[in-house]
Parts: sequence; structure tokens; C-alpha cells
Amino acid sequence: MGLRAVWAPASVGSRILEGDDMPTAKQLADIGYKTSSTSMMLLTVYGGSLCSVRASLFPQGRSSRLQAAEEQETTGVL
Repeated sequence: MGLRAVWAPASVGSRILEGDDMPTAKQLADIGYKTSSTSMMLLTVYGGSLCSVRASLFPQGRSSRLQAAEEQETTGVL
């Protein structure tokens, strides 16, 4: 039977060693890698969606600005 750290209430003590359920360093590294990879992938997808929305709205914004400028010229309001 290997050793495993079990967290107990403060009144009992800080740790009691028993069993072998602790993750290895390789497992911890794999978890960290997968977590960071997933978060980077989600950030990339989110950033791409923001750029897509911005790119699709850009022509609309430009035409509305041009239209507003033309209206100001015709009414004489600056």
C-alpha cells in the first residue's frame, strides 16, 4: 500500500499519509498543459468571433458615417 496525503480537519492534524491516490508529476503536467491549451483555444475562438463581427459591421458603420456627413452638408449643420 503506497502513501497518499489526506486532508483532515485542523483539530486532527494537517495531513495523514495513507493509500496511493496522489497524481504523479506527469499527470499534473498533462492537466496543466490541457488546461492552458483549452483556454488558449477558447480565447482564439472568442477573438476570432470578435474580429468577424467587427469586420461585418465595419462597412455598415462607414456607410452610416458617410450618410450622416452628407446630411450635415445638405442641412448646413456642422
